Amino acid sequence: MKRIAIILLVLLCSCGYFHKSKKGDAVAKAYDKYLYLADLKGIIPPGTDKKDSISITKNFINNWIRQQILIHQAESNLPDDQKDFTEQLESYRNSLIIYQYETELIKQKLDTIISKQEIEKYYKDNQSNFVLRQNIVQANWVRVKPGFKGEAKLKKMLVSNRGNDKNKLEEFCQKNASDFSLDDGKWISFDELIKTIPIKTTDQEAYLKKNSVIELKDSLFVYYVVFKNYKTGESTSPLSFEEKNIREIILNKRRLQLVDKMQNEVFEKALKKNDFEIY
Repeated sequence: MKRIAIILLVLLCSCGYFHKSKKGDAVAKAYDKYLYLADLKGIIPPGTDKKDSISITKNFINNWIRQQILIHQAESNLPDDQKDFTEQLESYRNSLIIYQYETELIKQKLDTIISKQEIEKYYKDNQSNFVLRQNIVQANWVRVKPGFKGEAKLKKMLVSNRGNDKNKLEEFCQKNASDFSLDDGKWISFDELIKTIPIKTTDQEAYLKKNSVIELKDSLFVYYVVFKNYKTGESTSPLSFEEKNIREIILNKRRLQLVDKMQNEVFEKALKKNDFEIY
């Protein structure tokens, strides 16, 4: 806060004086509105240097002045009936109150435990909703530095299907690789994979059909990739790829049901107590 005060003294020294109020010193005025030093609290992030602090403060003050000028212009030119927002503000306030109440209700009463069986049932009952819009793959990949001496051993373990070799591969990668992923049971989008592996192709489906094991290089690394499985767009998306999405769908349905139940209960209670009348 002291820093802001010093900056403002520099910026506003030409004013000759500060307007005083219960909020403290004013740093700007537009018509009959004042911007006070207290209003600037928190606008400068911790660690900001002096030059940037001055720039942030100047911009904040200038934006405030511009806003006040526009408000004054609108106030001066609009008729009174176009400046009355009482109904809109009341409606907005009511919406916020209801939203806050429903949010607290959900926080306190929503059952967030979803069983695997429930997810599987939803997936089975809604197969038509789970059509892939992208190509997805199951793959193991390893990234090493050029000149890596254990290339032959790495390739052999990557293509091996023996469980013991997979454990050895993970130990090997932890010691020798700059990065790797051996979770071949996890589905990921092909687009996500090529953010990590520099695969160049204009036809992903043809590339996946043609390649099961690839080796690529760029200026920094060598990449080894083994595709264990893949699915192309328009086929049925696997359950494991949709599990997170299904979980959120089920939760959202529970939220809606909880809110709907609350609204009906509140209405019935008010009805029994004669809390409202229809004329």
